[in-house]
Amino acid sequence: MEDTYCNNGYTLATRVVHGAVSFDPLTGAVSTPIYQSSTFRHPGLYESTGFDYSRGINPTRTELERTLALLEKGKYCLAFASGMGAISGAIKIFAPGDHLVVSEDLYGGTYRLFNEYYSHYGFSFSWVDTSDFAAVEAALRPETKALFIETPSNPMMKVTDIRRCGELIRKRGGILIADNTFLSPYFQNPLETGADMVIHSGTKYLAGHNDTLSGFIVHSLPELEGPLRNIQKSEGASLAPFDAWLTLRGIKTLAVRMEKHGQNALKIARWLREQPEVEKVFYPGFEDHPQYALSQSQARGFGGMISFYLKDAAFVPVVLKNVSLILFAESLGGVESLITYPLVQTHEAIPQEMRLAAGVNDRLMRLSVGIEDPDDIIEDLRRAFNVCRHGPCKKEIGS
Repeated sequence: MEDTYCNNGYTLATRVVHGAVSFDPLTGAVSTPIYQSSTFRHPGLYESTGFDYSRGINPTRTELERTLALLEKGKYCLAFASGMGAISGAIKIFAPGDHLVVSEDLYGGTYRLFNEYYSHYGFSFSWVDTSDFAAVEAALRPETKALFIETPSNPMMKVTDIRRCGELIRKRGGILIADNTFLSPYFQNPLETGADMVIHSGTKYLAGHNDTLSGFIVHSLPELEGPLRNIQKSEGASLAPFDAWLTLRGIKTLAVRMEKHGQNALKIARWLREQPEVEKVFYPGFEDHPQYALSQSQARGFGGMISFYLKDAAFVPVVLKNVSLILFAESLGGVESLITYPLVQTHEAIPQEMRLAAGVNDRLMRLSVGIEDPDDIIEDLRRAFNVCRHGPCKKEIGS
């Protein structure tokens, strides 16, 4: 299909609405059809519509892939059944004996995948604070083939210098892989600032409604496109048509959602700083954040994710039990506000020593700020903190 609308001159806020193809060329439908077909008829022995079998290619998924490639300013995009499927596909371009330097402060599922599975196939990994450029340089080996970063990181909101890391690894013949889930292409385009490959858990901000799973690899490297397509097709981790359609539908509102997430998060992060139950708040939008200037140089916003330390671990179960508008649940990036306890949820797979070194202790909370009225979110937190201050929490602390 040929781009019919949004490939020339339009702003990002317009492109997210219209996608790569603004309407179905066959029918004029303004919503991409769900091609819920596993196979496609061939017109003749040497004729093709371009589609044959949905594990390899599907029209709904193709529109989603082209849309995300457009938004991330890449040439190619591959859609997987989940973010972890995308990461797994990306790692398979490397060979046994290859070494990767990885952000130590990242989603625990990524650590589990690398350490418990791919390490058995001859890959090696070094876990580094990638916001410390000197530490990244020191971790490189002759066999290092890639840097894999999250920026901002999950859950400590550290920011890695994409440009410097990209230049560093390419001088050694490797590539920079950047997980852009926390900011989405609306706030950050790592391919423009030095990354070679971008990963997304589309489950989060891209789909945006906590109702589907998806994952993506976006890149502009022709030599990798064939191998990555073969991995996607051969392993069968392709995104299903209905889930592709749900993600496409979510992307249409990405601009307005991300603006609201960011506005809400900044207001709530500032409020959290003033609460006696809170020891420290981690949010890259604070002017005193160590990488605030770096964030401004490589991103257009700070996102909707906040992490914070409570002053006492005994507050944790009380806060989780007493929030009502904010839902105690895993995941992030949806329209509803979610609160997570990384120690036992998202980062349980990471060894204790490594968790503590990264800052993931028994007082750390992670808040995915939704698009509700921010005063309602604050009031919900205020009520939960008041229980810690005046209610049954006192007995719990003393028990």
